[in-house]
Amino acid sequence: MSAGPLLEASGVSVTLPAFSAETSDIEVRALRSPGPWTTPERPLVSRVAFAAAHVVPQVGAENVPGAPAAVDWDATLAYRHRIWSYGLGVADAMDTAQRGMGLDWAATQELVRRSAAEARSVGARVACGAGTDQLDPAAVAGWTPGDPAALAAVTDAYREQVRVVQDAGAQVIVMASRALARVARGPEDYARVYDAVLAEADQPVILHWLGTMFDPALEGYWGSASVAEATEVFLDVIKAHQARVDGVKVSLLDASHEVGLRRSLAALPGPAVRLYTGDDFNYPELITGDDEGHSDALLGIFAAIYPAASTALQAFDAGDDGRGHAILASTEALGRHIFEAPTYYYKTGIAFLSWLNGFQPGFQLVGGLHAGRSVRHLAELFRLADECGLLLDPELAASRITAFLQVNGVVR
Repeated sequence: MSAGPLLEASGVSVTLPAFSAETSDIEVRALRSPGPWTTPERPLVSRVAFAAAHVVPQVGAENVPGAPAAVDWDATLAYRHRIWSYGLGVADAMDTAQRGMGLDWAATQELVRRSAAEARSVGARVACGAGTDQLDPAAVAGWTPGDPAALAAVTDAYREQVRVVQDAGAQVIVMASRALARVARGPEDYARVYDAVLAEADQPVILHWLGTMFDPALEGYWGSASVAEATEVFLDVIKAHQARVDGVKVSLLDASHEVGLRRSLAALPGPAVRLYTGDDFNYPELITGDDEGHSDALLGIFAAIYPAASTALQAFDAGDDGRGHAILASTEALGRHIFEAPTYYYKTGIAFLSWLNGFQPGFQLVGGLHAGRSVRHLAELFRLADECGLLLDPELAASRITAFLQVNGVVR
């Protein structure tokens, strides 16, 4: 494999804390220029790739824990247009957009409709999450596993959200449901709910399996705490509705499991079922693939690295797998850092990099989630983004990180 991109010096330097045992230690860092990122001249064809995008809040609104989300629609939709301009699809209203962590159902519906309309205006691809998060969490907490009325409520909630996505003209991503994880007794209840939901799909959907590192409330999804047993249930659901399943997004951060599942899907008779990797740790090797195939992509990290991701996919299209892998591998340390435990706070890093690059007016997230990472974590994110050429305007990024560190009492 060839090396990653060689980056020139930008001529901009910045003072960063070292966070060693000596709290006064500092680093004067000479920033690199952005990587040699290119927008594609034609549609990307060798891989299907979605970036799961975040939402930008209104800076003057009460976006505090428990409050309804107040979204800056102009900045939010402009970010999606940047992703589309690099030839990637947008996966919207997903966990990156803070479903279940600050983005309420009212704001979600508006996001789906607006994003789908913007995608149509430029002929771009968009898929949106349909889940059950409009259900009252307090009511869900009181449910008894196996209660027929509760299972019916979950099914109806899914149906409502599927209709919203379909009516907007977006592809449906059937998200994992906290409510279903709470009320299902075993595999048969998952099968019953998914049978009913998939029966209403008007085009092939993407099924989403989200691991507990992203959402602890999904423990035992598909009816078993054993990943091997859950995988068999998952495959049974796919086989029962294969013509209605475009692909599956698997976010378990387990590369060997994903490769095995990818091969199981490839062996199914009938319509092909894609595996969209959701592994924000191991995506370079999974997207590059091997002699038996590769994964497509539906990744939160692609919302942070979309210029590099697109350039890598352009290399794959040109038959230069070595260069494609090298570009993705050059971003892997950044991805692993943004998604380190507790993984569900990765949205903070996505928004921080968006702010550093000038794509949102303030470093904020709805629900106050921008407080989910430490100053130390975010300073290291800055270093890693610089190392792989993803500070797209080094002068602006330097001024913003300096202001951030000053406000947080780290540098004068």
